[in-house]
This record gives sequence, structure tokens and C-alpha cells, in this order.
Amino acid sequence: MWVVSFARLYILEENKKKIAILGSTGSIGKQALEVIRAHPDRLQAEVLTANGNASLLIEQAMAFRPNAVVIASEDQYGVVKDALRNFDIKVFAGIKAVAAVTEMDSVDLVLTALVGYAGLMPTLRAIEYGKQIALANKETLVVAGELVTQKAREKGVNIYPVDSEHSAIFQCMAGEWHNRIEKIILTASGGPFRGKKISDLLNIKPQQALKHPNWDMGAKITIDSASLMNKGLEVIEAKWLFGLQSSQIEVVVHPQSIIHSMVQFEDGSIKAQMGLPDMRLPIQYALMYPERPHVGFERFNFARYPSLNFEQPDMETFRNLELAYDSMNRGGNMPCVLNAANEVVVDAFLKEKIGFLQMSDVIESCLAKMPYIESPTLDDYVQTDRETRKLASEIIN
Repeated sequence: MWVVSFARLYILEENKKKIAILGSTGSIGKQALEVIRAHPDRLQAEVLTANGNASLLIEQAMAFRPNAVVIASEDQYGVVKDALRNFDIKVFAGIKAVAAVTEMDSVDLVLTALVGYAGLMPTLRAIEYGKQIALANKETLVVAGELVTQKAREKGVNIYPVDSEHSAIFQCMAGEWHNRIEKIILTASGGPFRGKKISDLLNIKPQQALKHPNWDMGAKITIDSASLMNKGLEVIEAKWLFGLQSSQIEVVVHPQSIIHSMVQFEDGSIKAQMGLPDMRLPIQYALMYPERPHVGFERFNFARYPSLNFEQPDMETFRNLELAYDSMNRGGNMPCVLNAANEVVVDAFLKEKIGFLQMSDVIESCLAKMPYIESPTLDDYVQTDRETRKLASEIIN
């Protein structure tokens, strides 16, 4: 009996999908661990990485017992190493180690939940080693979408979208890949300032912009949502994920955030994916595709939502969405410029160095001043990112 039991345990262990979570202490990373906890017989946290939150990384490592952890801030290495000295867990440190752990033979899927440009290199490294990708870092495709998708095709790697909007499109396309898309419709909540005009936004403080009406997210993405830059980045991400032209990507404001996005096919019919705003659902779909195992999350109740509303985005007030479309249409390294400038201005706004409306001014100035590269290489993207950050900082100061 004991032999059979141990054999069964071994088989179950071998059948688990082993996940590397890049950014396990962030909003997406923490929710991904909730999904893994809900399916201990199917999923395993194999690698956890954090930027500088050593205390939470240690707590997660003790709870989930991964094969390895990485703390990007090298000055925190000793703290993490010492705390985990009695556990059979490898401890690494440094930015390069975050990318390197994606090579581990035991890793089946890499969840890229890092914030901003930092997600690009680890994702490319994981693709190079044939790892399947669950992508919660839209900036990877904004910065270098053509390069990333080309590498994924060459290596036979699937990129499963985690953003709720792109997951919705992906779910709507299930069983429909042979049918042509006429357009997709990305929904936006409108953020905390929906309906406001320029005069209303002159003296906005970070605390106000961080109060999202529907979603609980990290600071950077919450500010992006308030400025509609998040939707602009999602438009560019959708282009590369689904092979679309800009004319095929529409944005509508849907304040309830119940319909997460829609697909319109050539015959005019529209499929929509609906549900409560809970990021654990698209995370689970990406980690366990094509299965939909039962979970005890709250269910949507139509009686609580007697009406669903839709309206056009105000791109005159919230200029970032138009700037994103413009950079996508220009192509080349311009989306990389857009992203780098945005990361700088969001940080400056959070530190109250610039106003809410000034963010768009700085981004527009960077797009106008940075040299255009039609067919950028990886080195071009790296240089563009570095030079744009320098330019944006100079404009702010």
C-alpha cells in the first residue's frame, strides 16, 4: 500500500505544471499565487522573483517552497539567503538572475508579471529557451512586439495573455481561429476621472489618481488607467497578440467593467467575454489553458447590474490614448519611445514633480524629438529606451 501511495504522489508531482512567477510580490504575482494555492494538485510555484520586497518574498517562499527565488536588489540577498537557510530553496540575486532562472529545465511556463520595460529581457530569454509565456507585462509587446512575436514563432512558444482585455479576446476566439476578425473592441473603465474635462484635472494629486473605481492594481498601472495610457498600451499589445491593424482595434468606455472585451467577426456578429472584475480569472485561464477548473470565486449576478453602459473615450482630454495610436501607426521604435517616456512621467507624477496633464506633454515632446528607426534591432530598442528616459527627465527638470 505504501509503495502505491508513494508512486501516486510521484505521478501527481510530475503532472503538475511548474510556474516561474517573475514579480511574485506585485499585484498580479500575489493573485497568481492564490490561483496556485487553489489548485495544489495541478500547479506548482517553481520560481519566485521580486525586485526589492525581501520580506514578502521570504514569506511566499516559506509558504510555497519553490525550487528557487531571486531578489533583484542585490543588497537584499543576505537577508533572503539567511531567512531561507533551513529550507531547500536556491537563492539568487540581481537583475540578470531574474532572466537566467527562466532557463531552468524544471520550469514549464513563465508568468511575466514585472512592471514596465523590465519585463522585456526576461521574456525574451524565456522564449529563447522554449518556455511557454503567460504575459501580464504589456510593455514587452509595446516596446518590441515585432521582435518578441517573431522569436515566439521561431521557437514554437505560445504567449497566453493575462491582461483581462486580451484574455477576453483570446477566450472569444476559442473555436473561431478559422474565422476572420473584422475588429476587436477593448473596453475601458474610464478610470477615476471619467467624464472630467481638462479644467477639472489641473490640480489632480496622485492620491486621487490612485483610486480606481473597479480594479485593485499596482500604482503604475493605476495611474496609466487614470490617464488612459493603459488602454493605449493595450491597443499596441493587441496588434501584436492578434495580428491586427490599428483600424481593427476600437476602444469603448464601459464603466462597470463587466464586459472585458469583444470580438466582431466578418459577418457582423459580436462575441463578448463577461465576468466580475477579478484578475484571478484571466490569470487562471492563462496558467491552465485550455481547461476551466472550478474555483470558488464570486459569481456575476445580472440582478445587481440592471444596465451596462458604453461611451466613446474622450481623447481630447485624455491625450495618451491618441498618442499611443499615433506611435503604433508610425511603428519602428516609436512605441518604445512612448513607453519609456510614460514610465518616467508616471514616476515623476507619483513623486509630485509634474502635474497630471503634463504627463502627456512630456510624452508628446519625446515622440517628436527622438530619432525614428524604422526597423529596430534589440540593441536599438535598448538604446531608444535609455535615451528617451534621459530626454524625458531633462524635459521634466
